[in-house]
Amino acid sequence: QVQLVESGGGLGQPGGSLRLSCAASGSSFVRMGWFRQYPGKQRELVATIANDGLTNYADSVKGRFTIATNNPRNTVYLQMNLLKSEDTAIYYCWGWDAKTNHWGQGTQVTVSS
Repeated sequence: QVQLVESGGGLGQPGGSLRLSCAASGSSFVRMGWFRQYPGKQRELVATIANDGLTNYADSVKGRFTIATNNPRNTVYLQMNLLKSEDTAIYYCWGWDAKTNHWGQGTQVTVSS
């Protein structure tokens, strides 16, 4: 059974930092990443990382967020720096195993002073 379990969300201050983690099990993922969703909006890409280490970021987070995986690629991280109020959303871990998209349950990130 494939599982993606997020942790590390919560309250962050504007200009501060938070780090999200996602523990993956049950499959080998070709690509992993993070998406976020605002109330009443569709889920949107934040960052992805492929098996070869190639990364992709939304323009809104470039230079502030960094995605990384451990070795043996069963955990994906999202380091979020220089937080802004517009980063407030539910963040979802995502993994693609070359056949199916898999999602975590989501973790709330709130940026507020």
